[in-house]
Parts: sequence; structure tokens; C-alpha cells
Amino acid sequence: MIIAGEASGDLHGSHLVKELKKMDPEGIFRGWGGDLMQQAGVELMAHYRDMAFMGFIEVVAHMGMIRNMFRTARKELVLFRPDVLILIDYPGFNLRMARYAKEQGIRVCYYISPKVWAWKSSRVKKIKKYVDQMFVIFPFEEEYYKKYGYRVYFEGNPLIDSISHFEENVVSHGEFLKRNGLDSRPLIGIIPGSRIQEIKRNLPVMLEMTGHYPEFQFLVAGFPALDRDLYANMIGNRKVHLLFDQTREIMKFSRAAMVTSGTATLETALLKTPQVVCYRAHPLSYLMARMLVKIKHISLVNLIMQRTVVTELIQGDLNPERLKKELDLLLYDDGTIRRILYDYETLDSMLGEPGVSQRIAAGIILYAT
Repeated sequence: MIIAGEASGDLHGSHLVKELKKMDPEGIFRGWGGDLMQQAGVELMAHYRDMAFMGFIEVVAHMGMIRNMFRTARKELVLFRPDVLILIDYPGFNLRMARYAKEQGIRVCYYISPKVWAWKSSRVKKIKKYVDQMFVIFPFEEEYYKKYGYRVYFEGNPLIDSISHFEENVVSHGEFLKRNGLDSRPLIGIIPGSRIQEIKRNLPVMLEMTGHYPEFQFLVAGFPALDRDLYANMIGNRKVHLLFDQTREIMKFSRAAMVTSGTATLETALLKTPQVVCYRAHPLSYLMARMLVKIKHISLVNLIMQRTVVTELIQGDLNPERLKKELDLLLYDDGTIRRILYDYETLDSMLGEPGVSQRIAAGIILYAT
């Protein structure tokens, strides 16, 4: 049984399931995730689009729904009784599932650690108690957990495999332009996220840049699981191209990108596109985060490098004036562009060798049999 609560978890879960199936062709997989996990062979009990709530206020507002989902997941776990429960990130929900599984005598493997190094370090106690194996995806997490006397396994970051596969199969720049009815002008990518709340808060200010750069074409990365009208209502009459299910192509072929904080920032870096990171949350959620979160950066690029590689425009700093200033640097300042691309190479080298999902699958199989 495998549980992922958002788009990135669905992506990594799908690659993991594919590798598990290679090692155990008769294996049966059930769980919570998305289209990619379903395509990989997971019988879905629920889709993550119904459980991807972001921010303190949003979670509280949907608490009743989350409780019902948890009750359903517990029942399914008992009925299915898997050899192993694999949990992917999504800690508020998944740590409760870890506890329940251990009470039922079911092995628990956790893939992609909760960000205990950012906030709620008290969760480490729960992880030590209820999680049998923890597979982390950032190099600094091994040292972090070592301080608490808990061994975790860093086999590399799964995006290495995913991006490598994408690069091997992606169409040419010219074919991409032709396929989407684009002209020869260079591209600027707008990556507004995969959750409705973050899109509503970040996309409007990103779209304000479209009037400043007539020499470029703007591409908005639409998330396949969401309604086209969500984007169309915000885009209005602006001259932009809304493309669904081509996010990585947009990242790869853009001269620069505006990216909502999340996994997409790391994907953009691995595809070697200069970016500015954007993030707006509900005001109360942001205030609570400021009080509780104990890290200097929010983007994965800067967190892994442990210094500022790409500019982060957070909350009030995400305004048209600041955003244009940063975009100007990414498009026209050769020194800024060279520095970012150089740092991207260092970042790439820190994330491990290809075969990440395969190595993690082997570790799970070894433990579960």
C-alpha cells in the first residue's frame, strides 16, 4: 500500500512502483495518489487532488474532510493488510498512518522525509517510533537525523532519474515551437504550481510581466488535473500561451522562468534554466510559518546549496516591481546568468547518481520480504 498526497509524491511514487514491479512482477499495489501512480499499476482508493491542501488556514478549513479521509485509509489498510506501507512525504496525514500501521503490526517505509529540519522537529520522535525505514532525498538529511540517533538512507534524489528520462525523450526546441503554434521569439516560462490556492495567489502577479517583454513569448504551465477555466479567468486577454502537461518542456526551453516554490524549483534548476522563485500564502498561514519555520530559504535549490543561488520573492516581496527587476537580470545580465548556471552544476553533482528509484525499491523489497 502506498500513499502520496500531492503531485510531486505522485511522480516519485510512480517511478518507485515501476521499479518495485520489475523486482516483484506479481506484486499488488493499492493506495492514494494520482494519475501517474495509477498508470504505473496502483489501484487508486483516492486521488490526491482531493487532499492537496496547502497552508495552516487551508488545512484547518478542511479538517473534517481530512478526518474522513484518514478513517477511510485506516479501513482500507486493515482490509488490504499489505506486506509494507510506503508513505511519501505528506506528513500531517502520513505520520498518523505510520502510527496506525505499526499498531496493526504492518511494516512502514517512508520515502521523502517530512521537513523536520525546517519545523516540527518533534516529529523525529514519531518517526523513530513508527517508521521502520526512512529514505531521504537531500544529502544534508543524513547528518540531521544522525543527531537524533536515527539512521536514514540517502540513495540520491529521484528527480535525477526523472529528469534524465525526460531529457532522453524530449522533442527538439523547433518541434516544441511547431507543436504549440509558437513563433521564433525566445520563451519565458510561468510555473504557477499545482494547487488551486497557490495558483490563485501567485499567477496574477506573474502575468503582470507579460506586458513588459514584447520580444518574448510567455508560456503558462497548466496542471493537467485542474480546470482550464481556472487559468483562463486570470489570463483574460493577455498574450500568453497556456500549455497543459508540458511543464518540463516549458522549463527546458525557456530563457528564464518564474516558478512557484516547490519541487518545480529543483526541476527548473536541473533543466538549467535561470529562475526567480515566487511564493504567496494566505496572510495568516504566512504569519504562522514565520513564527514556526526555522530556515533561511524556502526553495529547494537554496536549501540544498545552503545559500542563495536563486532569488526568492516571498509574500510582500512578490510584487510587479521586484519581479520585473529580477526578471531583467535573468534575461539580460550575463554575470547573473553565468553564476546561476555554474551553481546549478554544483547542485546537480550533490544529488547522486542515476538509478535512485531502483536502489530505493531494492531496499524496500529486501525489508518487506
